[in-house]
Amino acid sequence: MNTSSDPTVQPVPASVVEQVDAADVTLSNPKRAVISLGSNLGNRLETLQGAIDALEDTPGLRVKAVSPVYETEPWGVDPASQPAYFNAVVLIKTTLPPDSLLERGHAIEEAFERVRDERWGPRTIDVDILAYQDVVSDDPRLTLPHPRAHERAFVLVPWHDVDPQAQVPGHGAVAELLASLGHEGVRPRADLELRLPE
Repeated sequence: MNTSSDPTVQPVPASVVEQVDAADVTLSNPKRAVISLGSNLGNRLETLQGAIDALEDTPGLRVKAVSPVYETEPWGVDPASQPAYFNAVVLIKTTLPPDSLLERGHAIEEAFERVRDERWGPRTIDVDILAYQDVVSDDPRLTLPHPRAHERAFVLVPWHDVDPQAQVPGHGAVAELLASLGHEGVRPRADLELRLPE
């Protein structure tokens, strides 16, 4: 059927075309973003890998690098009160704007039945946007860079692994921040490995 001569066919609105173009898997003009993953409930390694695969399955997003796995004690609570975390950092390129990336992160958390009932409570998966290009924003819904990334070794150690030259916008080089913080409490798990999606 030739739709060009059909008077009932409406032109596609430019906004829809833009959304389709933005989701194009060829990723024209993608932005770099850094995402932190953490899990301390269930099969932690399997959950982290599932989150990475879910990110890769997102239109307009490609996972470019995956850090080694680290094991850390829970933050802000008595270590004996919950299991240790597995942490990792992924480097992505995406055409999604930050708020859409945040929504995708929340959707992945929900898919793995993340429950947000207590601050620093145990969780099957935590998906945090650490940085998006060089964007600095104090929007309460999504503060960029992540407001505590620069003071958490369990974030900086794997971030440095995937991008040794990385900068935390407004705070300086990851390598320098890490040098002052140290690696204490961040144990490498060389026996575990996360795969880069194919």
